[in-house]
Amino acid sequence: MKSYEVKILGTGMYAPKKILTNIDLESIVETNAQWIYERTGIQERHICSTEGGEYPSDMAMYATLDALKVANLVPNDIDLILFASVTPDVKLPNSATILQVKLGITNNCACLDIAAACSGFVYGFNMASAMIKTGMIKKALIIGSEMLSREVNWKDRNTCILFGDGCGVAIIGRAEETSESKVYASILSADGTGGEFFDQPVGGSVTPITIEHIEAGTHFMQMKGKEMFKVATRTLAENAQKVIAEAGLTLEDIDWVIPHQANIRIIETTAKLIGIEMDKMIINIHKYGNTSAATVPIAFHEAVTDGRIKRGDIILFDAFGAGLTAGATLLKY
Repeated sequence: MKSYEVKILGTGMYAPKKILTNIDLESIVETNAQWIYERTGIQERHICSTEGGEYPSDMAMYATLDALKVANLVPNDIDLILFASVTPDVKLPNSATILQVKLGITNNCACLDIAAACSGFVYGFNMASAMIKTGMIKKALIIGSEMLSREVNWKDRNTCILFGDGCGVAIIGRAEETSESKVYASILSADGTGGEFFDQPVGGSVTPITIEHIEAGTHFMQMKGKEMFKVATRTLAENAQKVIAEAGLTLEDIDWVIPHQANIRIIETTAKLIGIEMDKMIINIHKYGNTSAATVPIAFHEAVTDGRIKRGDIILFDAFGAGLTAGATLLKY
């Protein structure tokens, strides 16, 4: 069976118009702007409009249209939509099918939502890459789009300062025979025993939301920060080292690392554990905060757009999220 190499054909992103700064947060919850920045590296985050036009599928539509232009493609060229989000527009139908309609795609392409939290985009990228390599599909649209402002308790200063809204996308497909683009190695993993470190137990089939939950604010996301920090840094470093070793490359071969943008301290600690310089880490957490599945594609898109990442560069995607899920991808752009 013929095997194909994988190439990133185009990227796009969308950041909501409203910006919420650390100073703004001082009037919402008991906190301090400088304290937030020193502890997290975040200065501001974007917040979706609740009046429409910036819901997860809307942001994905805007970002995808930009990516299609870059790739010189039309919507019906897409064979597969993988939509990573823990904040879908609605429970049914899935956000991928909603996006399919908004893009005007009429080819009946497969549509799937991925609920892997902050690892969602990397999960989708690796899944779609495998399908392209085997010839099952030709082109895939992978999306990370989140409206976390809907799920954050704005009275909880330990969590509300961390998160923002946004979307990043990538279109991938078969590389031309003359192209150097390829995926060297990838890994997906999960450890369900740590699920309680970051969860949202109210709102599903087991515990539907009631008036009592709303009044008590127990239906929002909740996180154990210290536990997440320890597991995240260790897992991010281990997965990075595994894909580099599997590819037969060294740290010196890596041009750029795109880590999940959860906390600047997590990024710094992960870099030390990997043994890679901070100037190889793409960081934009100061502008967007933690946008869950959207952090990696947004950071990648910005670095490609501003010229830091160039064709032929070797890139490492490295993500970790609730579940506890994790994934890494080593590729030549």
